[in-house]
Amino acid sequence: MSSRLIPQIYDCFKEGYDSKRLVKDTVSGITVGIVALPLAIAFAIASGVKPEQGIFTAIIAGFIISLLSGSRVQIGGPTGAFIVVVYEIVVKFGYNGLAVATMLAGIMLVAMGAVKLGGVIKFIPYPMTVGFTSGIALIIGTTQIKDIFGLDSHPASASFVHRVQAYFESASTFNSYSIAIAAAALAIILIMPKFTKKIPGSIFAIIVTTAVVTIFKLPVDTIQTQFGDVPSSLPLPAFPTINLDIVTAVFPSAITIALLAAIESLLSAVVADGMTSTRHRSNMELVGQGVANFFSPMFGGIPATGAIARTATNIQNGATSPISGMVHAFTLLFILLFFGKWAKLIPMPTLAAVLIIVAYHMSEWRHFLKLLKSPPADILIMVVTFLLTVFIDLTVAIETGVVLSALLFMNRMAVATEVKNLGKEVNEEYEAHDVLSKDRIPEGVEIFEIFGSFFFGAVNQFKDTLRIVKKKPKVIILRMRTVPFVDATAVMALEEVLKKSDSEGIRLILSGVSPALMHTFEKAEFVEKIGRENICPHIDDALDQAAKFI
Repeated sequence: MSSRLIPQIYDCFKEGYDSKRLVKDTVSGITVGIVALPLAIAFAIASGVKPEQGIFTAIIAGFIISLLSGSRVQIGGPTGAFIVVVYEIVVKFGYNGLAVATMLAGIMLVAMGAVKLGGVIKFIPYPMTVGFTSGIALIIGTTQIKDIFGLDSHPASASFVHRVQAYFESASTFNSYSIAIAAAALAIILIMPKFTKKIPGSIFAIIVTTAVVTIFKLPVDTIQTQFGDVPSSLPLPAFPTINLDIVTAVFPSAITIALLAAIESLLSAVVADGMTSTRHRSNMELVGQGVANFFSPMFGGIPATGAIARTATNIQNGATSPISGMVHAFTLLFILLFFGKWAKLIPMPTLAAVLIIVAYHMSEWRHFLKLLKSPPADILIMVVTFLLTVFIDLTVAIETGVVLSALLFMNRMAVATEVKNLGKEVNEEYEAHDVLSKDRIPEGVEIFEIFGSFFFGAVNQFKDTLRIVKKKPKVIILRMRTVPFVDATAVMALEEVLKKSDSEGIRLILSGVSPALMHTFEKAEFVEKIGRENICPHIDDALDQAAKFI
């Protein structure tokens, strides 16, 4: 079952893991490790932390995610989705605040998986996902302007407006060498796939531009000029400083990290399922992501999640099990230990070019434009989430998007729910498809039918419809054959109708009550109030019961 809390690596070994599969996983893991290197560095820098912290994340979190993953071929590590929220936390609370928020998010993810909320994430509306993803892409793109043009501006602000304003103010300080290096890197990344897909364009761009800048001593910012040397080893594990004040301050951001990690990792797992004809375990995936995010900050890491592009690359290179993701982590560790010291020479415009490509693919601009032709409610969700992500805060954007989506969904449900008087509002077409016709309704009996879910959003319509009866009947039959569920507000409304009916000498009878509704009524003690004999499974039974009171 997809809900089992058993890592996929267990099943892979149980099936039989031979040398042929090991070779495939090793080749794919090494390839993905090479692909992940520039992305890990670029995501870390864009997030406001040191470049090596991205590599630490890809090694530690990447290994744990593969070891405990609910997907066979998931590749974990830092992703572009986290850049905005991580940068804002670092600006406000420093790395210690980020570490605490990430560990809290890890605990939340484990809890979500443990209580089997993996399937709930799929109910996040698509327009909302496109809205904040496109917003993140725009922010990532604009944060690279400084390095692409070599601007001598103030440190990038967390505010989109202030950041753009700073760029305009420092526009005259552009560096033509930086522009040339960034353009060359972009050209290499875009052109390389036409010649070979075995060597990632980003790696080739880094090698070429780093060599050019180093050999010709071009006046271009590098990792070394901005961040100093890159260490050639993993740091020793250490807990961040944790107290109630910092936990309270970063808790909203931790929720955002947890939601983003859940959405991104499960979306990546779904994409992987489609490419491999397998089925991931969503709850185990959340647990794996949670454990990875809990331990990542102990080694100086940042938030991590399943990476769609790296997972797809893993599959395309023949991965068969989580071993490939673990090899990917060991590959990055090997690079850090033996080649980490050379990373300091990488030009900043080159990493900016890598992130521009990432932002372009994240933007989903075609989907954004397509959704502008959707119903107004979907457009509203997407646009509001997008604007809040760009101009306010990603945490606020996600919270608002979820609340707005829920409100609009409830409105749609309420509109879809109808209450009709079968003696007055039903036409001949309805009667042709039903056992009940108007001539079967005796004098002194009014029959109403509820179509759809009977919940708090539809209660007012229910009450309004009952008020249209001008002549007081002896019996009111409430037909509920198409009602899938009732909530506490609806039960309360029924109790009010029952009380009012009793005071006026009117008998209330329910018809078409399913076993599920009956169970709800019994728990709410409504059955005792209306009388079990007045709750009927079929309209014929209800009419027979009504005949006793006419």
